[in-house]
Amino acid sequence: MIRPKIDIPVVSKKSAGVFEYGFRTLFLAVILAVIFRFCYVDYADPYKCSALQNQGRWLDPSKRWNSQDDFKNWQPPGCIMHKYKKEDIQKCFRGSASLNSAMVFIGDSTIRQVFWAVARKLNLDKAEEDMAYILDKGHKHDDHEFIFGGTKIRFIWDPWLNSSSLDQELHNFKANPSQNIEDNSAGLILAGAPGLWYARHGGENAFKAFRDSIEKLMPYMDHSKDGKSEKTSVSTKYPSPNFLLLAPVQVPRYQLLSKSRAETITPYKIDQMNDFLQQLSAHSEADILWSYSAMTVDGVKEYEDNGLHVVDNVAARKADVILNLRCNVKSAKDGYPFNRTCCSNYHNRNVFQSLLILLGFVVFPTLSFTPGIRQRFNLGQLFPSIKTLRALGVLALVLCLCFYADRTQVFEKVQKQFQVSGFRWSCLALLLIGLLTIRGTATKSFPTKFSEDGFFSRDQTDEWKGWMQAVILVYHYTHGSQTLWIYIIIRLLIAAYLFNTGYGHTLYFLRKEDYSLERAATVLLRLNLLSCVLPIMMRTEYQLYYFAPLVTFWFLVIYFTLKIGRKHNTNVVFFFNKLILSAALATAFTKTPGVLEYVSIILKYTCAIHLDAKEWRFRISTDMYIVYFGMAFAALLHRSTRPHTPRLKLDNLMHLTKSTSSKFFAIFAALMVIPLFWAAARKASSKYEYNSWQPYISCFPVLAYIALRNSHSILRNYHSIAFTWLGKISLETYVLQFHIWLAGDSTGLLRTGIFGSRIDAMILTPLFLWVSWHAADVTQQITDWFVGGSTMQDRRIDYKSPYLLPRSGPAASPSANGKQRAGTPSKNLRFDFGGGRVQKRASWALVKMGSSLRLRLGMLALVIWLINVLYR
Repeated sequence: MIRPKIDIPVVSKKSAGVFEYGFRTLFLAVILAVIFRFCYVDYADPYKCSALQNQGRWLDPSKRWNSQDDFKNWQPPGCIMHKYKKEDIQKCFRGSASLNSAMVFIGDSTIRQVFWAVARKLNLDKAEEDMAYILDKGHKHDDHEFIFGGTKIRFIWDPWLNSSSLDQELHNFKANPSQNIEDNSAGLILAGAPGLWYARHGGENAFKAFRDSIEKLMPYMDHSKDGKSEKTSVSTKYPSPNFLLLAPVQVPRYQLLSKSRAETITPYKIDQMNDFLQQLSAHSEADILWSYSAMTVDGVKEYEDNGLHVVDNVAARKADVILNLRCNVKSAKDGYPFNRTCCSNYHNRNVFQSLLILLGFVVFPTLSFTPGIRQRFNLGQLFPSIKTLRALGVLALVLCLCFYADRTQVFEKVQKQFQVSGFRWSCLALLLIGLLTIRGTATKSFPTKFSEDGFFSRDQTDEWKGWMQAVILVYHYTHGSQTLWIYIIIRLLIAAYLFNTGYGHTLYFLRKEDYSLERAATVLLRLNLLSCVLPIMMRTEYQLYYFAPLVTFWFLVIYFTLKIGRKHNTNVVFFFNKLILSAALATAFTKTPGVLEYVSIILKYTCAIHLDAKEWRFRISTDMYIVYFGMAFAALLHRSTRPHTPRLKLDNLMHLTKSTSSKFFAIFAALMVIPLFWAAARKASSKYEYNSWQPYISCFPVLAYIALRNSHSILRNYHSIAFTWLGKISLETYVLQFHIWLAGDSTGLLRTGIFGSRIDAMILTPLFLWVSWHAADVTQQITDWFVGGSTMQDRRIDYKSPYLLPRSGPAASPSANGKQRAGTPSKNLRFDFGGGRVQKRASWALVKMGSSLRLRLGMLALVIWLINVLYR
């Protein structure tokens, strides 16, 4: 058969060096620009309190009247505004304002809307019931109280801002909260500027009366008269300061006003009053909520039909603005996700974080680039090679980047907003990249010569992981989880990844028969290095980066399933019975009520590890059986390539599948399975319903894809080098996206604050991939150094290994003649610490540690345990 001649471009070392230099220059330029913006541009508002109070824009403006799904996402400049819920509000005001209301709202009907918006957050049903009762009794112009769960909020009807109740609240108000139980100050007071009422009923002296009522509030609102400002004083060491806030005059939708209102509420009057407030805001430090005006500026659909009041979603976002101002200071104490970055500060660095920063910026660079220090102090034998030290240094710098990007205000963070067009265009761009980078498989000796690839080759699995990871990244970036059909696709891709996990590891174990501790340690360290050190630096939990724990769990299941009775793995009946037993045990372990809860309790009190049993049960059970399908597929494929294996009926059946008619039938079945699966999956009415089907149906489209991908030699022998490259670093891209591409522990998006959102995405995305690529390289180097891994020559020999980790050689056991494996610390290593007893024992301990992987693993486990127990 004539094969096409193709030229496969090979990236030279010079070209690679140019690319590396370019990325380093771009990275340094971005870091310097962001630091300049933070230190000079944002100097007056580092915590984004003023930004939350004064500015913002809608990420989801309405496209139709009376939509219940619009005006839910208000974006202040450069920070993530949290949508407060009942538990958040109760936690914020717990222990404060014990003799008075936690929140007091004073003003007209526009302020009453914000009051009821907070009440709905506390208890929707009770708030709706109370509102219906008040309207039925005609008491809408009365004072109201709403109490739920120990939290009390109060509305004072005072459209003129001249009542005795207002005087009493102002008299009791204290900006700094007190722990004294006799403190009657409200935690937050929102007063509405009485412009609408004065414009409608104030007559000729409306503006003068309005000005007098505002000036009455100024002694309580102007922080500058106290000699200090509290507007941007944000600290996590102290309780949240109490706030006295003023809402500007709400600009109505004049075209919708009734005739009688339109005659008195004129643009001239409203603009005159708000201009006066603007002047006060410019010459004082009074907290005036200009973001309220920004919510309705030039708007139409933000208003109800009367043109005076806003729709419920806008009122709810107004409530969120004041709650974020008042309550976000305490949010750092609640731990991750750190998704409230408006008017909030992060924790001060602890000892472990400071140590990692010191290692990344000082220790490792000094030891790596100044070898004279090692020789001067005779430290050469105590430390690894220069190459390994530099790998450790790069890893520490990656951790520092994560910290400064997602645990400081240096980078800006913004909220996500799903748009189906954005998801589709991003996937189309990925498809175009994949098509443009399709190349044929090259031989190892001659990179420009075409090579015939086998069934389901390593390049295919890497490419598969790559394009799946690309779609998952787009899914996270665009917030596609809000749409059911996209969620179904992503769940299927995760199932396919786990199928590859079962397939790859099983095929490796069956072919190599290597169940050594070195092999297990290599895989486990490679999978978990980043996801174990990131919680230390970022104050998160191991379970947050759930994919690493998930594939770790399934690797252990695969490892012990195949290792137990491994001498009989060639027996088909024994092997499949073992798979069935393993699946039954895994199902019982996961779904039996109380088992995971008991495990989580043990981990909590013995290792200080917090395991969410409910979340972990969901992660495992949703894809419970797809790994076993991958294991079975690998076993059948392995058996078909072993001609010396005794033939069974199963072998005869497998032989029949190689006929031409069987291949056509498999292709036809695969073409039918995918649309049938999609039609069935789309019938699910919710995520919960689809998740219940996923373990039993996900294998069909996965197997159909494999059949189609290998249905012809052209499809087998060509692959996208872009997706293949991404597949090799898929683990690092998944873990690092939480902090250096996304933000707020993946709840928001990272921004430089200098360019627009599109330019930021175009700059930060390649930098994110570049950092992930380096992280993948150094984690492999560190793993090889710690375990005593194979040499680069060994890795080249294992180039076609299908297991799913980046190409690294098998952790083979020492040979029978006792020769040391490449990279393993020498047993003849000696340290000259002197002739004392303590020095000799230290020398012996270091030699023993260098020659025993079990001791190194034990020491590593001890260090991790100590960090967990001592971490604060």
